[in-house]
Amino acid sequence: MDRKGSAVWRGTIREGQGTISTETGTLTNAQYNFTSRFEHGAGTNPEELLGAAHAGCFSMAFSGQLTAANLVPDKIETTATVTVERLEGGFAITRVHLAVDASVPGADRAKVEELAATAKAGCPVSKLFNTNITMALTLVV
Repeated sequence: MDRKGSAVWRGTIREGQGTISTETGTLTNAQYNFTSRFEHGAGTNPEELLGAAHAGCFSMAFSGQLTAANLVPDKIETTATVTVERLEGGFAITRVHLAVDASVPGADRAKVEELAATAKAGCPVSKLFNTNITMALTLVV
């Protein structure tokens, strides 16, 4: 299974503008730029989208773990905070924090914590933050 996202950037890093789109059309030409990424300007940014993807992936993985343990969650609400810092070699994602609010009636707290840890480790987006990244470049000059 392959899923696609795309981006177009025009101009310099500070004055340029970009758009981000998804294959499904959920995002179509969503605007991003230097201020939306590194300051607090209007538009989206890749790290915000990674946070949303991680929160969604984890919530589903956690639900899967609970379901396999015959537990039915009323609600799993996850916020993923993606921290970007300037390091010696440039900007880097230095950590992601998952804040999870879950309602699982009748569940044992220790069991739910164990299942949440398993979901965090097994979620494909969690694995993405420590993965091999390949690239193919087509250059037009």
